[in-house]
Amino acid sequence: MSDRISVAKTYKLYVGGKFPRSESGRVYPVTDAKGKFLANAAHASRKDVRDAVVAARKAFPGWSSATAYNRGQVLYRVAEVLEGRRDQFIAEVSASEGLSAKKAESTVDAAIDRWVWYAGWTDKIASVLGSANPVAGPYFSFTVPEPTGVVGILAPQGSSLLGLVEVLAPVLATGSTAVVVSSAERPLPAITLSEVLATSDVPGGVANILTGRASELGPWLASHGDVNALDPTGAAPDERVELAREAANTVKRVLTVPSAEPDWTTAPDLTRLRRYLEAKTVWHPLGV
Repeated sequence: MSDRISVAKTYKLYVGGKFPRSESGRVYPVTDAKGKFLANAAHASRKDVRDAVVAARKAFPGWSSATAYNRGQVLYRVAEVLEGRRDQFIAEVSASEGLSAKKAESTVDAAIDRWVWYAGWTDKIASVLGSANPVAGPYFSFTVPEPTGVVGILAPQGSSLLGLVEVLAPVLATGSTAVVVSSAERPLPAITLSEVLATSDVPGGVANILTGRASELGPWLASHGDVNALDPTGAAPDERVELAREAANTVKRVLTVPSAEPDWTTAPDLTRLRRYLEAKTVWHPLGV
């Protein structure tokens, strides 16, 4: 039997393409489904939320103006890197959620496939959700979908990877940028996903991942004036009313989510893609 002492990890946040420590200096222990210590995670603060929003806003013009084809390539690259770290994700999902190796393997494969699915939609959204409008006059009238902006996401608490991918990938696919608060009790797959994002082609600031508690960080995201939409999936049902009230003060979109966590294994559809798009109608005279 080896008497070697394993190196305890203390993970950092992912903000603006970098891995800073929390401004607060706080960390908290992460355990597996049986209570065994796994690592320490940074406990993000209000200041960290503000920094992440600044990074997301800075990245938004470049990401939203990138061609849809290019965004699809970037998201597909995320799936490629995820595939390369598949064994690590399987081990972390199994430990975090208490799943058997076979079930964790199925979950990770579904998460990888979900990235590919959303990557394939990036250059099709405009055709499916846009339109050429019939008008009574010598004009062209087109309605085109445009990205919402900076989206705050409270990630699912139960599904540490597949649910996280399902709430993050459609935001990026539509051209918006994201600030994500991961599952507090099961943050390791989110932390490893941030490493995947950093080593793929996703520009810094497009996706920012904070570890901490949704109950503490959610209100700051909801009230922040430079956040354009909020996904409260990971908030407790009794907290969502207050989050919506805070969000109303800055006129941001708040997604309506079921009280119980959805079954993330069901086939995806366009619902979440639609939520992060705004309709812009353009009129142009004929013959000009």
